[in-house]
Amino acid sequence: MKDVADLIGRILIAFIFLYEAYDSLQFFQQTKSIMASYGITWQPDLLLTAAIFILFLGGTLILIGYRASFGAFLVLLYWIPVTFIVHSFWNDPPEIHREESIYFMKNMAILGGVIMVWVNGSGRYSIKRLFATARVPRKDR
Repeated sequence: MKDVADLIGRILIAFIFLYEAYDSLQFFQQTKSIMASYGITWQPDLLLTAAIFILFLGGTLILIGYRASFGAFLVLLYWIPVTFIVHSFWNDPPEIHREESIYFMKNMAILGGVIMVWVNGSGRYSIKRLFATARVPRKDR
């Protein structure tokens, strides 16, 4: 049961990041303007392209279970700063304080799941395990 739970958890966590990469790519200009509204003005094209790449690569590695710990590390490089910049409820006006604090706590819970993948790896059902247990037949000469 633990192996199935590991797989389902990895799939659900990976889809968060894969969807965010897709959304950021699909709405590139709008995402750049949102970044500017948060004060991120240094090389926005480069930063957004790097973020999309990190999200896509990290999410894919977590999803397939190949180098899932590395994928989790990549996602953490993106998710931690974004959580503290975008959902800084302590700096927000009172009318959105509650909503932003809920988003902040949700992102912290996602961080907890990503840290679990980072520490525990991919589990039994993964491409990495499939490669490790595959046998290549020998050719007899």
